[in-house]
Amino acid sequence: MKCPFCGDDDTRVIDSRPADDNTSIRRRRQCEGCHKRFTTYEKVETLPLIVIKKDSNREPYDRSKVEAGIVRSCHKRPISTAQISAIVDDIETELYNREEREIPTMVIGELVMNKLKDLDPVAYVRFASVYREFKDVNTFMDEIKKILEN
Repeated sequence: MKCPFCGDDDTRVIDSRPADDNTSIRRRRQCEGCHKRFTTYEKVETLPLIVIKKDSNREPYDRSKVEAGIVRSCHKRPISTAQISAIVDDIETELYNREEREIPTMVIGELVMNKLKDLDPVAYVRFASVYREFKDVNTFMDEIKKILEN
């Protein structure tokens, strides 16, 4: 690792520990040339996910889009930001575990709906109404009946 202060290539690790999110390692290093200390973070490199949109366009996966959709559907519901983050984490884990680099939006939408169905029925119906493009009240009623039957 090159020293950010003097550019020397000779540095050593003084301390290693998991970072706050437990998905990376924080390392304290010291330069052997100028003796200054600095911190680096080591994280597993993942291949980028590509999302296949309904119109067949492809774009990089964006966690904030999934999170924003869930936040909108949970508006004024008793759901904490920690619960929303946990749902997004679970969805991302499932997506990366598929070992497919291209994921249709349909798959992501279904994962979100399954998570919301378990968390809050109102948030689920809100998300489903936008995702499935409900056209009328009867479609809403059909979805609500399904929830009430379970």
